Amino acid sequence: MDPRQISILDYTYELPNERIAAFPLPERDASRLLVYRDGLVTDRFFRDLPSLLESGAMLVVNNTRVVEARMLFDTDTGARVEVFYLEPAGMDVVQGMAACGQLRVKALVGNAKKWKEGILIRELTFENGQQVRLEVAHVEKTPDHMVLELTWSDSALPFADLLQAAGNMPLPPYIKREVQTSDAERYQTVYALQQGSVAAPTAGLHFTKRVLQQLEAKGVQTAQLTLHVGAGTFRPVKAETMQEHDMHAEYIDVEVGLIRKLALEADPEKTIAVGTTSLRTLESLYWLGVRLLREPGTGIGQGLTDQWYPYDQPSDIPPQKALEALYKHLEATGVTRLFAQTKLLIAPGYKVRMVGGLITNFHQPQSTLLLLVAAFAGDGWHQVYHHALENNYRFLSYGDSSLWWRSSI
Repeated sequence: MDPRQISILDYTYELPNERIAAFPLPERDASRLLVYRDGLVTDRFFRDLPSLLESGAMLVVNNTRVVEARMLFDTDTGARVEVFYLEPAGMDVVQGMAACGQLRVKALVGNAKKWKEGILIRELTFENGQQVRLEVAHVEKTPDHMVLELTWSDSALPFADLLQAAGNMPLPPYIKREVQTSDAERYQTVYALQQGSVAAPTAGLHFTKRVLQQLEAKGVQTAQLTLHVGAGTFRPVKAETMQEHDMHAEYIDVEVGLIRKLALEADPEKTIAVGTTSLRTLESLYWLGVRLLREPGTGIGQGLTDQWYPYDQPSDIPPQKALEALYKHLEATGVTRLFAQTKLLIAPGYKVRMVGGLITNFHQPQSTLLLLVAAFAGDGWHQVYHHALENNYRFLSYGDSSLWWRSSI
């Protein structure tokens, strides 16, 4: 199958509004877990996960941390304007989060028609009583976003700390309620570390320290990587076919030691990606390694994995060989962490190479995330989603979970 010819209308289902979870359950690991293996569906709970995995398995989780991306300002005329931070302009996320005093960012602006000139101003008070003045000015408007320049009065204050004081948690647009204090904790995974996402890697929201401890006792390894989730994850596919859809780019940050471990020690059949973001990152690492093997001496350039490269340049190179090429190249150049971008589109017609299992929530109809699940599980996604709807599973970010195994038939 050529994914360019896919019509997103073929990847839809009826999702009633009442099935979209507006709040998380009181206990993270009390969520339900639908298990799909070789055409069979089993109903479990997420706290059962340690009993479902074998000793020697490896879970790969995304340790990105959601930033308080929604900032509200009042104009001179009293109008309320929302600035939704997307990512830094002209630098990677790590550099942007560490920037002090001034930063240009890509952003969406709500009620922009009420802000036609001048600057937006907020006076911020930190917990220690410190006063910081934040100013926002227009730089450029593009079809997809605006470029804004943020300037704040404390030149030693990192942007990450400024956002925490100035912003609110960016709950997904399909959660139709105001942000509550509890969201600051519950819309983060318990292992969230690297600041930069504007949406949570929701497959990880079900993990508790108790489940992680039980997995470790079982002999299941947990490895961490980072993909900073962008607002593009919610962008609907409006094109008639996927050929006309421009996949959004997201930043990845992976320690070279993990790439080496995956190359030398991990068994792809026993590797489970926690979330579509982890899977997308792992598969992107594979293609970066493939390019190094195909084009020796050229390096990895900007480290961008293009959405159509796997389909235009198919590969039968084993995962371990591709990752070996990648980590050896990085070690030879003295790099300890790989910073790159990925636009990889995983859709039916794509062969998943890096993992044998996938933990993920239930995704929106006609979304690229649903295409990824369909690529992983084949037509079985219809059966699973029908079962979940018929058996009162909760959907989307704060909803229930599922564990998918690649078919062995």
